[in-house]
Amino acid sequence: MVRTKTAEKLRKGMLVIAAASLVASATTVAATASPPQAAPGRGGTDRALQKSLDSLVREDGFPAAFAWVRKDGRTSSLVSGTARLGKQVPVPRDGYVRAGSNTKTFTAVVVLQLVAEGKVALDEPIETYLPGVVRGEGIDGRKITVRQLLQHTSGLPNYTEHIGLEDFAKLQHTFFHPHDLLTAALAHPAEFAPGARWKYSNTNYLLAGMLIEKVTGRPVQEQITERVIRKAGLRHTSWPQPGDQSLPKPHARGYALSSTENGKVVDATRMDPSWGGAAGQMISTPSDLAKFARLLLDGKLLAPEQLAEMRTTVDAPLMPGWRYGLGLFSIPLSCGGEYWGHGGDIDGYETRGGATDDGRSVGLAVTALPGTFSDAEKSAKAVMSATDTAFCN
Repeated sequence: MVRTKTAEKLRKGMLVIAAASLVASATTVAATASPPQAAPGRGGTDRALQKSLDSLVREDGFPAAFAWVRKDGRTSSLVSGTARLGKQVPVPRDGYVRAGSNTKTFTAVVVLQLVAEGKVALDEPIETYLPGVVRGEGIDGRKITVRQLLQHTSGLPNYTEHIGLEDFAKLQHTFFHPHDLLTAALAHPAEFAPGARWKYSNTNYLLAGMLIEKVTGRPVQEQITERVIRKAGLRHTSWPQPGDQSLPKPHARGYALSSTENGKVVDATRMDPSWGGAAGQMISTPSDLAKFARLLLDGKLLAPEQLAEMRTTVDAPLMPGWRYGLGLFSIPLSCGGEYWGHGGDIDGYETRGGATDDGRSVGLAVTALPGTFSDAEKSAKAVMSATDTAFCN
C-alpha cells in the first residue's frame, strides 16, 4: 500500500514536525516514571467513548486507541486494541506517546512568559532577536513579527516539506541540526506576505525555539522543562535529550508507512525526533496533555494579559470552525461551545484533546497517523469524532 495524496496532504498540513536548536551539552529532565494506571469508569460518557475507541481500532485500523477524560470532577482512562501489531498485548492505560505538535503550545507559553518579563515584544520583528537570520526569496525578518510566527501568519515555507520526511524509514534514525532545517526552508520562496493569511508552517516554531535560546541564553528544552513542565507538575512529560530515540515505558508501539519499502508498515516507536524540536519533539501521556491544557486555561502558566493574547484567534481552515491563536487551536464541539488545545501528528502517534472553559479536559491518542491503515481523511475525522465524544457525550 502506498501513501495516498490525501494522506500526504494531511501529513503536510497537520504533521507535527519542526526543529529548534539542540545543544548537545544541554541538561534536560527525562521523566520516566510510569504513568498512573487509572481504572476505567462506567458512566454514559465512558460507554460512548469506549465504543468510539473500539471503532477506531475495528473500522479505521489503528492498532491501539486510548483516552483520558476528566469531567464533573471524575476521571476515566479507557483503552482499545493491542500494544503490538500482530499480537494481543494489553494497551497500557495512559501510556507514553510522542506528543508531536502539542510541543508548539509549550513553546508558545515560554515566549509569552518572556513577553510578560519584558524580554520579548509580540509585535516586534523577529529580526530584532535573530538579526540577519531570516532571509530568502520574498522573506525578510524585518517584516515578520513574533506574533506572526506564533500564529502561523508569517508566510514562511514549511521546511518539513523539503527534507524528505515522506520517506519515514529512510530518515527514522537521522539526526537533524536546526540550522540545516532552517536552510532547507529558506531555500524556498515565501508562501505569501506576512500577515496576509494563515498557513501552518513548522518553520515558525523552529524560529520560536531559536528566539527563546537567543533571549535566555539557554537551550529551549531546558527553558520548556523549567518554565512549563516542572511548573505544571507534569511528571510524565519530557523533552528527549539529543540522541535519545527511545520512548519511556509503558507504551503501545507506534507504526508508520515506509515509502522505501513500497508502503510497508514499519515500527516507528524508536526514532530520532530531532526534526521535531520546538514544534514537535516532546514525549507525554494523554493525561499530562489534558492536565497541561487545564492549567493553561485556568491561568496557572500565564498572566491574564498573555493568556488573552494566546486566545486571540484567526481562521484556521484545516477543518470547519477551527481557529488558531498563539500556539493554540480553538475547536468547536457538537454539543456547543469549543475546546482549546493543539493535538499532534508525528509518525507512529496522533494525539488530540485539550480543555474547555467549564472544566472538562481530554487527552486521546492512536498509534499511527491517519492513512497508515485506512483512508486518511475518514480516519482523521474518526479521531476527531472520538475526541468530540469524550467532551460531549
